[in-house]
Amino acid sequence: MSETFLSRTQLLLGEDAVQKFQQSCVMVVGCGAVGGFAVEALVRAGIGSLILVDFDVVKPSNANRQLAATQETLGLKKTHVLARHAKQINSDIQIKILDMLVNDETIDILLAHSTDYIIDAIDSLNSKTLLIEKLVKRNRPFISSMGAALRTDPSKIQIVPLKKTIECPLAAFLRKRLRRRGVSLNFPVVYSSEHLTSTIGLGEMAENDLPGGRNRHTLGSLSTIPGIFGLLCAHYVLMALKNQPPQNSTTNTIISAEG
Repeated sequence: MSETFLSRTQLLLGEDAVQKFQQSCVMVVGCGAVGGFAVEALVRAGIGSLILVDFDVVKPSNANRQLAATQETLGLKKTHVLARHAKQINSDIQIKILDMLVNDETIDILLAHSTDYIIDAIDSLNSKTLLIEKLVKRNRPFISSMGAALRTDPSKIQIVPLKKTIECPLAAFLRKRLRRRGVSLNFPVVYSSEHLTSTIGLGEMAENDLPGGRNRHTLGSLSTIPGIFGLLCAHYVLMALKNQPPQNSTTNTIISAEG
């Protein structure tokens, strides 16, 4: 076997898995901290096609945790920065960019695209709720990431159905909203069961999303925890595409995340 950037992956998973990855399309909705690390892992695993969804630009405060954020990328679209980075890893990858906020006006445009899997790395409750509702009702494969901010203990991060989450304010808000809409809570999420000593700002952040942008408190976060969330999202998708979901996760297929 001639050596390529996929040689090690093929040695571990086999040629069939690598071919499946190359033939697959994954959409990442939210290209911040969690979404950025998910994109990185998917590209390096050989995913053949990506759809990157985000409306935001790189800001100075992003640099402590977001792969798209450097001194050279300030003010640039996160989707464009990640697309350029992906091409530097694999020049053959196909990338489509959707510079949009997920809302009632854009959701059908977004979901008109054919995908094998979707990773929801949105940190806006309104957009996240809408996306997940549509994905569940349309039986689209996805995994969702919950709140990564304020956490410091990586041992508490796991993949479970949303209905089994504890100690996560974002998951609690999401469960409440989805129940009102009659949406099943039996889909997989990456979340942390770490007990938060302070939740100041979480309620306001979750409930005061504005249709045209973000209106929320700034929450502390590390460079490590959001990255783990994103890598776990990508890992779940890769194993699902290989038809081997992780043992501690459900077989449903949506990913969502808070950066």
